[in-house]
Amino acid sequence: MVRTEISLFLKNAPGELGRLADLFAQAGINIDAITIQDASSYVKELFKARGRSLKRIASAASYNSMSKDSAEFALIRMLPADGTTNRAMDLLSQHEYLFDILPVIAVTLQNSPGRLAEVAGRLGREGININYMYGSSTGPDQEGLFVFCPDDIDLATRIFKDQQ
Repeated sequence: MVRTEISLFLKNAPGELGRLADLFAQAGINIDAITIQDASSYVKELFKARGRSLKRIASAASYNSMSKDSAEFALIRMLPADGTTNRAMDLLSQHEYLFDILPVIAVTLQNSPGRLAEVAGRLGREGININYMYGSSTGPDQEGLFVFCPDDIDLATRIFKDQQ
């Protein structure tokens, strides 16, 4: 249930994702879940959050430059297969990727109308914010893997355990 997600920035250019995936394939590490987003939206949200809570630590020109530069990168969030996270981190380090890790909750959910609403609603009623989530299923009435990044991982873990 609680798994380690790896986040990294990857050049937003043809072939970069293929090279990363090939690196994992050559090492025999499967990727259970992955999401990719334009890093500029991530950076903009980061700046908005910092603007609300912290004093500005760089000039407006620096912020504008970072925002512009971030469009050249994609934010990758991935969940290596159970038991391979340390190998994945070693592999990324050996190839000089900069990355971060974060505990997340990965659960299988039945692909049926209202199932996600039940889960998200329960977390909301308990006062837990979902910072982001991603997931997919292979079709109707199939199970899919969903990854949640809640603001209170301990409470969310207890809630998911209660639902199983």
